Amino acid sequence: MKFKSTAWLGFLAIGLLASFQAAAQPAVIFDMGGKFDKSFNEAAYNGMERWKKESGKPYLEFEIANESQREQAARRMAERGASPIIGIGFGQASSIEKIAKEFPKLKFAIIDMVVEQPNVQSVVFKEHEGSFLVGAMAAMASKTGKVSFVGGMDIPLIRKFQCGYEQGAKFANPKAEVFSNMTGTTGAAWNDPARGGELAKAQFAKGSDVVFAAAGGTGTGVYQAAKDSGKLAIGVDSNQNHLQPGTMLTSMIKRVDVAVYNVIKGHKPGLSVLGLKEGGVDYALDANNAKLVSADMKKKVDGLKADIISGKIKVADYMADNACKY
Repeated sequence: MKFKSTAWLGFLAIGLLASFQAAAQPAVIFDMGGKFDKSFNEAAYNGMERWKKESGKPYLEFEIANESQREQAARRMAERGASPIIGIGFGQASSIEKIAKEFPKLKFAIIDMVVEQPNVQSVVFKEHEGSFLVGAMAAMASKTGKVSFVGGMDIPLIRKFQCGYEQGAKFANPKAEVFSNMTGTTGAAWNDPARGGELAKAQFAKGSDVVFAAAGGTGTGVYQAAKDSGKLAIGVDSNQNHLQPGTMLTSMIKRVDVAVYNVIKGHKPGLSVLGLKEGGVDYALDANNAKLVSADMKKKVDGLKADIISGKIKVADYMADNACKY
């Protein structure tokens, strides 16, 4: 009788564990700027919504209002048994690492940074490859031979965008001039459209007629300034061509939505790197910018894309190749 009771308890425990795993909800922690920043966070949101629509299941979410909330949010999600728990943005790396250690049986993921834990999937992108393409397009479209870049928070990751953009512009036009400014050095730099607009206008005053913004929600101010000044702008992360049709030359798409969706569908601990070859980055072409991208420009940029994928063109990575040091 004792054996039967023990066996029954064991089966019950296994059943409860299986039930818990089946019921576990994925969770996403959006970073500074909010899930509707029309850029990086919103791309992650779109990935979560795609999974929700396909599965018919809900997910947990939290929007970070200040940096101190990151660890608290991750712990609360873990305590509720969420899995996988996905941290959006490099700033969540330390909190994901800490909570993943405390809850080794749960699955975690981090977008845009590497966390080396056995239950964490790290997803990073080759932003420099996509930025190279839009940099080349900027130089092709420019009438002044001067283009510019507005970054968000001054961190190596954003310098990676800047470096790729400069390489692409100068590949297309060796005489091209590239002006660059960063919005700030804190998380507030991701959500300051007014400052973004000011920086863009100053660049236009120096002769730039195409500006690329890699600045989260701050980019909306850059795009508005471009429209008001009769210049061209390039979006980032999500396809932002629709924000200012006729002004947006293109957008450097970073498929955070695909990365998030894939993590939920099949969590794989370790490092995932997504570039042009993997479909992780690209440039956007749709009805909103079709008139701005000529057939010749498209042919040339598609040729550059093919050459990068084949290895004929190697785009230097600011974070790995000691390139474009500022």
